[in-house]
Amino acid sequence: MHPMRENTFFSKDPFSLECGDVLPGIKITYHCSEGSPENRQVVWICHALTANSNPMEWWPALVGPDKFFDPGRQFLVCANVPGSCYGSTGPDAAGFPLITIRDMVKAHELLREHLNIHTIDLLIGGSSGGFQALEWSISHPGVVENLCLIACNARVSPWATALNEAQRMALKADPSFGNAHDPEGGKRGLAAARAMALLSYRSYEGYGKTQAELSADALLATRACSYQQHQGEKLTSRFCPYSYYSLTLSLDSHNVGRGRGGVETALSGIRARTLCIGIDSDLLFPLSEIKYMASHIPGAVADVISSDFGHDGFLLEHEQITSSLCRFLNSEAPR
Repeated sequence: MHPMRENTFFSKDPFSLECGDVLPGIKITYHCSEGSPENRQVVWICHALTANSNPMEWWPALVGPDKFFDPGRQFLVCANVPGSCYGSTGPDAAGFPLITIRDMVKAHELLREHLNIHTIDLLIGGSSGGFQALEWSISHPGVVENLCLIACNARVSPWATALNEAQRMALKADPSFGNAHDPEGGKRGLAAARAMALLSYRSYEGYGKTQAELSADALLATRACSYQQHQGEKLTSRFCPYSYYSLTLSLDSHNVGRGRGGVETALSGIRARTLCIGIDSDLLFPLSEIKYMASHIPGAVADVISSDFGHDGFLLEHEQITSSLCRFLNSEAPR
């Protein structure tokens, strides 16, 4: 067995944020392979919204011993983003400054230097993990050799921003949100926010396959209701409402073209060999956004995977993702 071990990196230097605020220092919790990255292929995995730094937990079909990403064979790294509640510097009920995607990448860069990693052979991320990977490949174009972007885009869309704001409205509608003396503060709002989010993560077909009523004669449809309640409660048992609020704001900061002459100019500066993977049923990041990225990143390859499970296909369709990665990494696509 070659597990990924959990580590903590502390920087006591002031950490300047894009919004203008300064943190007195920063703590980054991360998982990585045992041993040194020297003379090993480095794969850096960027996690999505509510995940932690252990991809063996949330991407188990892809990451683990004898899997496509094997911590014993490659040097794997995954860092918990600032603003989260899984060990890195994050918020509490008292508030927290805006953390942008670029701030997350700045934290990743500190960790990369600490680990003495000079080149990332493959940088991969899905959803908001893709935001981080894309931003990193633009801000530090000499670091990344191969880039894989799954179910994401180059700038947050009005549709996604509206979904994020609806979820923040649910959080703020909970009267306990912001109450520093209530250990359950904001949890009812978080459950409602999660139920909203699920509608953008899944699809009509997905709900039809998994949540259809078992009885043809029921007076009320209840199965999908129970599912929404269960998923809301499941998240509240493991995640912080204040981190959720902070991270949805981070999503709304995503714009690789900010201060760089626009999105197309920013994408044109990517030097990594790039694979953009879209999901045919994804409501959150439709294929048009995947194709747009690929058409403006020099030499990029676009691929489509088929799923009934919408955006969450990036977590579930591991066989198709593996096949796409194999074709790309074994190809002669130009860098």
